[in-house]
Amino acid sequence: MSPVARYRHLFGLTGPTYVVVAFLARLPLAMSQMGALLLVAHTTGSFGAGGACAGALAVANAIGAPLFGGLSDRFGQRPVVLAQSLLSAAGLIALVVAAETHLPWAWAAVASAAAGFFMPQAGPLARVRWRPIINSRSSHAGSARLIDTAFSYEGSADEASFVLGPALVGTIGAIADPGIGLVCAAVLLGIFGSWFAIHPTAGGRPSRHTRVAGAGRLLTPALLILGVAQLIIGTVFGSVQTGTTVVAKAAGDESIAGLVQALLGVGSVAAGIGMAAVPARITYVTRWRATAGGLLVLAAPLLLVRSLETLAPTLVVLGCCVAPYMITTFTLGEQLTPPGRTGAAMTFLAATTGLGYALGAAVAGHLADIGGETPAFAVTVTAGALACLLAVTMGGRLRAAHAAVTVAPTTPTTPAAQERSASAS
Repeated sequence: MSPVARYRHLFGLTGPTYVVVAFLARLPLAMSQMGALLLVAHTTGSFGAGGACAGALAVANAIGAPLFGGLSDRFGQRPVVLAQSLLSAAGLIALVVAAETHLPWAWAAVASAAAGFFMPQAGPLARVRWRPIINSRSSHAGSARLIDTAFSYEGSADEASFVLGPALVGTIGAIADPGIGLVCAAVLLGIFGSWFAIHPTAGGRPSRHTRVAGAGRLLTPALLILGVAQLIIGTVFGSVQTGTTVVAKAAGDESIAGLVQALLGVGSVAAGIGMAAVPARITYVTRWRATAGGLLVLAAPLLLVRSLETLAPTLVVLGCCVAPYMITTFTLGEQLTPPGRTGAAMTFLAATTGLGYALGAAVAGHLADIGGETPAFAVTVTAGALACLLAVTMGGRLRAAHAAVTVAPTTPTTPAAQERSASAS
């Protein structure tokens, strides 16, 4: 089956409505961090206050995401994501009220943290749904390739949302008011986050057998390695955003920084969709090492960038390794995690990405204040080097862990474990 045919078959399993709802449900997360920064900076006149509120939202989300992911494993996604969507939407509205009424910005930071803590990670949770959807609605033959295709799509969808989200909230802020952009995010979350929660693909409460299967330790050495890998790619995002803003400001048009940064996502989305065509014989550890090397090689030209004209094509090309890298780490994370803990595992990886984003933006921002865009982009290149080092030194451990779950067991095991082993092979 060709990649195009696999995508057609995959989306036919759920129908187009679910695909649209799941995509729109992840937009508020992509909009909220930039929206908090723009709104608070606009109402207080301080980028420091705006950055603090955006940082509070990101850190709180990194704390809350795996906690709620674990709850969704235990009680099912439907009640957990529904409550998250409504509470986070209320937090975003509270942030707008606090900022627009000119309360001390600390109140806006509290509201930002509340919105971030409850914000559902729709992308990682959508990944959790695909295996049971495929196993229950498709023939067993080729199910592993369909799961690969699903993760390729989800990686591209995440990238597309993080291109569209900041651009959308920034455009609304420029045309009308930054607060309206966050209100739109709250409305999207209330409607499509809730719809995503109650959609039939969410399933019901996990069976007792599934919960028992997931009762083991979540933070295994393999998942911690993948968490560090995602922390590194988050650092790439944060440092690229900072360096791009510095270049745009030097060019006299800081407002287009978000659009220029979106070019990273253009290459990433295209490459992510193409991952479905990678032959199955190329192992995930090999893919991880190759994309990590690509990050270093393709980030290096950023050290020579001095203008928007040279930055734009560099970001497009660099993006070609971003989604494939993330698709590989999330796929490994899903395969190396017990069936009853995949929600917690996927949201943990998303949380470490957010922490890396905050780290990259903070370090690159400090260096940019000292020496401009080159030191900021040096953070990106350093992250690429660390990605290579991690993949080279820890690839063997992941290969062994992956082999352990794909080799057929020699002793009787549970049906859930047999299903996981068959699908992963």
